[in-house]
Amino acid sequence: MVEKNILLLFCEAGVYFAVMAGLLYGRRRFGIGLFVCAIGVMHFLETYLASFFYIQLPFGQLSPGSTVLFSGKLMMILMLHIKEDARIVRQPIYGLLIGNFLIVGLVMILRNHTVAALSPERLPDLSFIDEMGWLMVWGTILLFIDAIAIILLYERLGAWLRNLPFLRLSISGAVVLSFDQIGFYTALHFYSGAPFAAMLGGWAAKMGAAIVFSVLIMGYLRFVERETPAADHPLKDRRTRDVFHTLTFRERYEDLLQQTGRDTLTGVFNRRKLEYITARAFERDVSPSQPLSLLAIDVDRFKTVNDQHGHKTGDDVLRQLAKTLSDALRTEDHLFRFGGEEFVAICPNLGPAAAAIVAERLRAAVQQRSHEEFFGSTISIGVATAPMEAENYDALFVCADERLYAAKRHGRNRVVSAYSQLEEAESA
Repeated sequence: MVEKNILLLFCEAGVYFAVMAGLLYGRRRFGIGLFVCAIGVMHFLETYLASFFYIQLPFGQLSPGSTVLFSGKLMMILMLHIKEDARIVRQPIYGLLIGNFLIVGLVMILRNHTVAALSPERLPDLSFIDEMGWLMVWGTILLFIDAIAIILLYERLGAWLRNLPFLRLSISGAVVLSFDQIGFYTALHFYSGAPFAAMLGGWAAKMGAAIVFSVLIMGYLRFVERETPAADHPLKDRRTRDVFHTLTFRERYEDLLQQTGRDTLTGVFNRRKLEYITARAFERDVSPSQPLSLLAIDVDRFKTVNDQHGHKTGDDVLRQLAKTLSDALRTEDHLFRFGGEEFVAICPNLGPAAAAIVAERLRAAVQQRSHEEFFGSTISIGVATAPMEAENYDALFVCADERLYAAKRHGRNRVVSAYSQLEEAESA
């Protein structure tokens, strides 16, 4: 009998995983809706089995609903996260949470009907519906917490176990399923007086499920779907603000974000990122009440550093200079390496006068460290502000660039802006 129960549990896990993995694999052709709906319709059965249907094994009592279906669902959500992103993985989680709250709300209304029995033997058992409804809501709340926790833990473990994916999967599943077992058993004991043997047996079974599903997921990722579709668009839907984007730190996102739009030498944003950010700013944000200032920055006599000390030293100077500039900017400002020894700073919500002050602060910060760290190099800066002086990015850059070269012509190590005396003298 025990061997039969164990064999059936493995069969249930295999069937569940095969179908759900097949739906996940077919998402490119049929969409993710099939996968999400399949997860949703299983929730009632999971809760019913976890509440009433138990089997006996040597280490205690357990329910296939918790061991196979719930554990499998949580691990499938983690696999969905691995293959996709937070925008996708949140859909089944929020759908289950909202759907089960809807069940409770409708039951509260339905119980006020005057019921007409089909026969004396077929009367509705609203107490059963009440119990199942609250257990489903409690289970869904736990699932919501579990899903966030397993994703977060999986990503955090990437710092130590990136080259050991099976260990990473199984530890994440074991830890979160342990928490879930405690939470669901507490509610089950309150509602139905479930014995502590169900707690221990269910926990041991979930630990086994974490290992089994980790093995199955590894097989899927290694032999069925090796590529990662989400890697093609790591910045997709970055405007979404929800708990998954707050808590999810996928290492491939971090790696790609460091490479996409970043200058490999200095670590600041590159020219392509500059054009992207300013284009979006002009589309949505730039107005007289929300000005945008651009600071064109050039390192004075940088060629001398390369010629006298070598290009490696020159690279070190650029890295340290970029850090000095970044530290002197406001937190909402962005620094870009435009090319060679040229940098650009974008300062949102900063008018002409304030932008000139920020530019002067940058110049002074570099000059203060010029002789000790930059081999005598200083910086010249040209400042322009939209929409007062330009209506688009190209015009804004041209204006700042012209002022930069005016600063270079008049002795370097200076700032030229709409408020500078030098520009006023030139126009006169």
